Amino acid sequence: MNKETAVSEHPGTVPNPERTVTVWDDGVQLDFTFADCMKYHGPGFPGGVAHAFAVLGRALPELAARTPGGRVERRGLRIRTPFGGPGARDAFELVTRAVTGDRYAVLPELARPERGNTLARYVFELATDAASVTCIIRDDGIVAEEFINLTAKPDKTAEELSHLEDLKVEMRDRILSRDPASVYDLEG
Repeated sequence: MNKETAVSEHPGTVPNPERTVTVWDDGVQLDFTFADCMKYHGPGFPGGVAHAFAVLGRALPELAARTPGGRVERRGLRIRTPFGGPGARDAFELVTRAVTGDRYAVLPELARPERGNTLARYVFELATDAASVTCIIRDDGIVAEEFINLTAKPDKTAEELSHLEDLKVEMRDRILSRDPASVYDLEG
């Protein structure tokens, strides 16, 4: 496996590897790639990492545009979501330090059950002192119902576990092959 192009046990090139998200830390610009996020997280949940990366790619430019000076300070960002996945949590932590800074909250009541079981938890509120936005996943086949159902299934067979890993990578690729604005809509 070429460790520079593959970020999971699945071979292949990750779409748009040059894409970055940018935050600031005491006047220093920090740019992170999806590969950076996967190195921090590990191979377990590439789809969740991709979701957080897309949310950051969608929300950060909007927050910067609404912030005096046009910079989002990583340690000033607060994140609230009903999505408890470890891949997303780790990507948010790397980029924003929100988990260790106690500015990251998983709140089940933020789910949107009216959107159905497949989409309900893909809601992310990001806020600074100057602005806030809510990212809502598009109902566009990004998250497969099969993935949600298999994730929730107890006592998976070895074949089902292998298929689940494939579904994670397929979702990662669907997310990363699109511009963040075609993955997540903004409210606020």
